[in-house]
Amino acid sequence: MHRFILKRLYYGLFVLFGVITLVFLLFNVLPGDPARMMLGQRADMASVEAINRELGLDRPLMLQYLGFLNDLSPVSFHSVSDHSAMWFPDSARYAPFITLVSAGDARVLLKKPYLRRSYQSKRKVSEIIAQAFPNTMLLAVVAMSFAAIAGIFTGIVSAVRKGSWIDRASLIISVFGMSLPSFFAAILMAWIFAFVLADYTGLNMFGSLFTVDDFGRGEYPDLKNLILPALTLGIRPLAVITGLTRNSMLEVLSQDYIRTARAKGLSYYRVITRHALRNALNPVVTAVSGWFASLMAGAVFVEYVFDWKGIGVVIVNGLEKYDFPVVMGAVLFIAVMLVIINIFVDIIYGLLDPRVRLA
Repeated sequence: MHRFILKRLYYGLFVLFGVITLVFLLFNVLPGDPARMMLGQRADMASVEAINRELGLDRPLMLQYLGFLNDLSPVSFHSVSDHSAMWFPDSARYAPFITLVSAGDARVLLKKPYLRRSYQSKRKVSEIIAQAFPNTMLLAVVAMSFAAIAGIFTGIVSAVRKGSWIDRASLIISVFGMSLPSFFAAILMAWIFAFVLADYTGLNMFGSLFTVDDFGRGEYPDLKNLILPALTLGIRPLAVITGLTRNSMLEVLSQDYIRTARAKGLSYYRVITRHALRNALNPVVTAVSGWFASLMAGAVFVEYVFDWKGIGVVIVNGLEKYDFPVVMGAVLFIAVMLVIINIFVDIIYGLLDPRVRLA
């Protein structure tokens, strides 16, 4: 089991290294001058060159890449003085940190990964992500909970009532849900339930988790703003889970042990809940875990349409303003979350099914 876990961790680190390299190369070939974005188009050349030196953009691409890796690594090499001539910068921006080794002007530090600062707001990217991540996490959890509960229930009913109008309707809805793009679904849901039927639903087309009180008494949570984004984000996993549950249930219901249980006089309800459902949920659990990881990354369009203050809005705003550190940091954070969730799911599978460890 230890070898299995170490193997998954190794693959995860390899994937992260590839993502880091790809993100760095992608955002360093995009057009745009960060110095002029920070200072304005009327800035003089001396100020632009000073900003480029501060950001390390005047160095060769390979040295910039090494500096980027050094910023992200929890164990980093840094200089006490004259850092402008070296590929690793001074350590003042990384506080708090722990000095592991110090020799002359060089030192080895233990620190948190540094995602640099926003070109526009000058805030640390880690602070921006930390502020937006809870909203995205809440949205993904609610959407996945809705999709799992509704999808499993609908799939069971469709399998039990095979060939009925309920079964045919669920199949049509599943196909429609899987083929519906997230951005179009978000616009459609916002228009129908927050514009056409707004007088009946009382839902808003835009809104975040916390709403400012009209009488100036601070903010209060407004959970109704979560309904439409969560339903929209849960449409596609709902369709997938419904289809998987139905097919898996039909396969299990055709097994010999189900017929044996019925022959022993067990009620149909008990056969479904105690025997068939437990064995039919294995592929569904796989889908739920995979879709939950995908929802963390796929909420960009939904958050932007509903103005939900999550990582998706942060990414879109960063792209609009060419704020590359914010976009790079958000993409890397999502990649880390995906890898961590996938490793965690693989370990759970290895514990539940020893055959997975041999893969």
